[in-house]
Amino acid sequence: MRVRHRFLGAVAAIAAMTAGAAAQTWPERPIKLIVPFPAGGPTDIIARVVTQSMGETLGQPIIVENRGGAGGVTGVDAVSRSAPDGYTFGLGSAGALAILPSLQKMPYRPTVDLAPLTLVAKVPELLVVPASSSAKTLDEFIAMAKAKPGSLNFASTGIGGTPHLAAELLKSVAKIDVVHVPYSGAAPAVTDLLPGRVQMMFADIPVLLPHVLAGVLRPLAIGSAKRSPILPDVATFPELGLPGVEAENWYGFVIPAAAPAAVQAKLQAASVKALRSPEVLKTLGALGVELPGNTPDEFKAYILGESAKWAEVVRISGAKIE
Repeated sequence: MRVRHRFLGAVAAIAAMTAGAAAQTWPERPIKLIVPFPAGGPTDIIARVVTQSMGETLGQPIIVENRGGAGGVTGVDAVSRSAPDGYTFGLGSAGALAILPSLQKMPYRPTVDLAPLTLVAKVPELLVVPASSSAKTLDEFIAMAKAKPGSLNFASTGIGGTPHLAAELLKSVAKIDVVHVPYSGAAPAVTDLLPGRVQMMFADIPVLLPHVLAGVLRPLAIGSAKRSPILPDVATFPELGLPGVEAENWYGFVIPAAAPAAVQAKLQAASVKALRSPEVLKTLGALGVELPGNTPDEFKAYILGESAKWAEVVRISGAKIE
């Protein structure tokens, strides 16, 4: 029995030494980043801009693989099931890491099966109405909704996403009854919003910005704690008397939890360096994207805090995936 224990101990020691040696030389080949949304969208753009800079630091290209589905869960699940060798990591979203666990059974545990690396981007949710709407301000929209409970609709990019829950949060705080109309993404939702087939919508700034600048959508408020530099005239909800309404979509890098600690540290350091790059800051700042870049522990705490916040919104609103 002692011989067997010694043998197993030796095997474990050799495995640890091998993993340590591999971590020292990592990366020796291209790295894959799984983005859980389609190519060409805001999330994909953020991923490609940041990983271009990261690849230069690491000396290996980072290849983006778009694997959409289930509100980001499909792609993040693929990350959790990938080999923990540091050559596959993912860009998790608020929905896949903090919101959807309150709405459905998940195939992974966000902060157990995955190791958070860093918070990459925060994107404020913008509340807009069609330019033809009679509501010129947030107060006017709330008054209109209270005058006709249940008669106004709001669009979302899908059940359980940040745009959906942001509207549910507004409904709860402002005490209004507006009916949810979920769409299969931002494009069809905006298509129906423009002519007024739905009356309001929350969405990420990059999605709505071209329409706002073109004057076909009217912004009423922004979900961040402070005003956006690219829309300085749009007030925050606290400034407009609704301090309980704060909603930002966000994205962060995650990796299989069993990936070597040294590899995780290298990947996190390269991520933060990219997020501090003047070129990356300029490119993504022009889209209204904030680039926090924090430590793994800080990102984990952020995920847990967001999970608790949105779980309460789900509970109060009764939101369900049908």
